[in-house]
Amino acid sequence: MKNEELAREADQTLTELIALARTVPVEKFNIVPFDGSWTAGQLTQHMVMSNSGFADLLNGPVKDTERAPDAAVEGIKSTFLNFDIKIQTPDFILPEEKNYDKDGLLAALSGIKADIVTSAATLDLSKTCLSFELPVLGYVTRLEAGSFVICHTQRHIHQLKNICTKLMTN
Repeated sequence: MKNEELAREADQTLTELIALARTVPVEKFNIVPFDGSWTAGQLTQHMVMSNSGFADLLNGPVKDTERAPDAAVEGIKSTFLNFDIKIQTPDFILPEEKNYDKDGLLAALSGIKADIVTSAATLDLSKTCLSFELPVLGYVTRLEAGSFVICHTQRHIHQLKNICTKLMTN
């Protein structure tokens, strides 16, 4: 995958998440729509926490990669885009149960989107990121990190659509 393609896909995906979160009325942003669900606010906070970490990862220290730079991409896609499985959120990106400021979260996501898109468009995607090992995956390349952001965000767009449907019918 080329820089332009990764940057375009990241931009489209993150723009879709922001646009969808924007549709949630402020008075429903922090309401649990159904048992076992996060609120729209918690989901948005989770995306801020996760994606800001990836913006830092992409721009952190790197080394030359000693394997195919896209080796983990298919596994990332098959895991995160399988909506039939439940994935446990690591504690360090688990959102608190509290009321969240919608406008503040959307502004934060917009800034993170800009950072990730710029990084995807301009950095050498074949390099291995060294600032953080992902659970299960370990150290990933910039290409894999960008793919993770896209697939993880797409997974949460799917969840946010379900949340929105429930909020609008309640």
